[in-house]
Amino acid sequence: MSDPFFRPVTAAAGATSFDAGLRAHMQRVFNYMAGGLVLTGIVAYVVANTVLAQIIFGSPLRWVAILGPLAFLFFLPRIGRYSLAGTKALFWSFCGVMGLSMATIFLAYSEASVARAFFIAAADFGAISLYGYTTKKDLTNMGAFMMMGLMGLIIASVVNLFLASSGLQWVVSIVSVVVFTGLTAFNVQRIKQTYDQGWGSEANNKLAVSGALSLYLDFINLFMSILRLTGSSRN
Repeated sequence: MSDPFFRPVTAAAGATSFDAGLRAHMQRVFNYMAGGLVLTGIVAYVVANTVLAQIIFGSPLRWVAILGPLAFLFFLPRIGRYSLAGTKALFWSFCGVMGLSMATIFLAYSEASVARAFFIAAADFGAISLYGYTTKKDLTNMGAFMMMGLMGLIIASVVNLFLASSGLQWVVSIVSVVVFTGLTAFNVQRIKQTYDQGWGSEANNKLAVSGALSLYLDFINLFMSILRLTGSSRN
């Protein structure tokens, strides 16, 4: 006679194993993201506070720093197609180049403003990430709506390059906070849902890096939007 308790116990053990694997996966995602932010912050601070600032931003090299992150747009959408080593190299390289580009914030804003915006963004990001991880509600529709909002923000930002309207810039920053807060919740849920033990270690590690990249971009854009709203000039 078969043991009537065998299957429930096996199912419970499988669920426990999956939950442990999922927690480890999400921890990897946030560790990669945090590491990327640390790298970006260190590069930005060092460049802004050394002779490198004059060398780079006082010469045509400034265009390399400003436009450098855009060069990665050719590679980032295909990040999951590379080997694990290539995926990691692309992620860390992008975070470093972003730091070079973001050195300008330490030249334009006071350090107190930068710190304040960072902590506000971190609190917002932490709270909405927890919501995205724990909610039972499907956030797919919200994510699609936020992506449409992102397209609108890009168009408005391009238009404002010619108008140079402080009012439009203020509106764009406000909407950006809402959009990237919503995208953070959506991306956390999406990363959680894409994890599967059956993918194997390498595939899940590549998913962790690509997931970290999406959250990294959400945080950077959230931080920059808050800084534009609350920041005060360095001078």
